[in-house]
Amino acid sequence: MSTLSETWFIEGNIDFESKKYMVLAYIQRVNSCFDGKKLYPELADIIFHYNNLVNFKKNKRLMQNRFPRRLTGIQLQKLELIYEEMIADDELMAEIEQITYYASQQMKATISGGTDLYDYVENNMTITPVGILPLDTDEGYFYLCDGYFQSIHVYQYRLSIIERSNDRFRALRSQHVSNWERNFTNTYESIKADLMRHNKTLQTPAVYTIETNLAYPVEETLLPVAKRSLVRYIETTRL
Repeated sequence: MSTLSETWFIEGNIDFESKKYMVLAYIQRVNSCFDGKKLYPELADIIFHYNNLVNFKKNKRLMQNRFPRRLTGIQLQKLELIYEEMIADDELMAEIEQITYYASQQMKATISGGTDLYDYVENNMTITPVGILPLDTDEGYFYLCDGYFQSIHVYQYRLSIIERSNDRFRALRSQHVSNWERNFTNTYESIKADLMRHNKTLQTPAVYTIETNLAYPVEETLLPVAKRSLVRYIETTRL
């Protein structure tokens, strides 16, 4: 499996040809997952690496004092690491710039394919409340029904606010409860009633059904997209 470390482009032998084949192997693996309709964690991972490269190019001068250094030796007695500054080497920096430019262009094309797949999945999902919703919709359940038309995947969820730097955003945590067979007996309302009987802490839970006709992998694609879509749905339908 081909993976990249956070600072792969400035580690080890900094040579354009070797780094080129490294990033191509990584992109080939990501594209293979996308071809198999598997979005996560690959989409989030390649976006992270792309942003890393873009930020490095933008903040190159500002990063001089924090630039990763190459380990050149260890003084065992004092347990001190001796580093050699890489930033002062103009030829080395030129090689890194070539690597980052090439890699960012390759990743950008792959990300475009991944986001197209994400949009396609999202546009083929329908979210509908089950019964009457309570005033507090930050906690409850959602059903995920895929294109295999065999099971109803039931999850308990909780919305929370995460603060990072100056940003505040909603995060949805979910836990798989169980699967119900899709038949005439297991209606959405009957499943809701059964959930309420077995979990007394949620007397009037918010319950949503998320349906799609796509027979895509649940864990790698349908579930992550469904969770993000549900967050957006709840935020836009709040009273």
